[in-house]
Amino acid sequence: MIKIKLLNIFLILSLCVACSKEPIKKSIIKEKSLDLQVFESYQEGKKALDSGDVLFAAKKFNEAEKLFPQSEWAPKSALMAAYSYYIQDYYGDAIAELERFLKIYPYYQDLDYAYYLLGICYYEQIVDEKKDTQSILISKETFELLIDNFPSSDYSNDASFKLELIDDILASKEIYIGRYYYEKKKWIPAINRFKTVLDKYDDTIYTEEALHRLVEVHYRIGLKEEAKKYAKLLGYNYQSSKWYEKTYSIFDKKYEKNKKKKVKKNKRGIVKKIKSLFN
Repeated sequence: MIKIKLLNIFLILSLCVACSKEPIKKSIIKEKSLDLQVFESYQEGKKALDSGDVLFAAKKFNEAEKLFPQSEWAPKSALMAAYSYYIQDYYGDAIAELERFLKIYPYYQDLDYAYYLLGICYYEQIVDEKKDTQSILISKETFELLIDNFPSSDYSNDASFKLELIDDILASKEIYIGRYYYEKKKWIPAINRFKTVLDKYDDTIYTEEALHRLVEVHYRIGLKEEAKKYAKLLGYNYQSSKWYEKTYSIFDKKYEKNKKKKVKKNKRGIVKKIKSLFN
């Protein structure tokens, strides 16, 4: 009787162990198949991208990420979805994907590329700096963030070059608005715009013109000593510049007249030489 009871207990324990093992086997099989599905979706996305079907590619990359967010393929898929949108100039979708990526995967190994691509998305939307500066400013901010956090990245090198171009664009906008104020005889706003170029964008090609404009506006409103200060600064740094010649002619009215006479005289001399060739 005791033996029968012991046998029953043994059978019950065996069944419990068998039942407890069964879900583990199922979960392992399920996990493997899920990882395979992720890989297959990623490969489908890559194939579609190579063939030029970027919308389907982005869809498959998003699908791969959602199938298994903990997988190593998830952040790769998110970046590839953003890239798919970018290469077809769907900047809004690419930016949305990248901003989401930066929130979900803040420690991913290729974070520098994500910042670079985000900066490029804004940079390539710069159309007319005279009307809208939002894309320019966000692009500048993103590139600066990239350089500060990843100074040794290859992407930071190109970002530095892009920042120089962005500063040129922003400086040109200040000059454009400053000229407008000058023509409207709004002297203080004009001065402020030209000074901004000196304060923020002194490494750009617009520094020379900004100095000349400051001479011009100060001379016009009677602040001749202030005008001379900027003229000296222009002469010291850019004496061979065309803007220095323009500035010099403000103080010496005869200089411009003599210059025009000299040009006419040289033209006559050249015409005589050319005519002599046919005689």
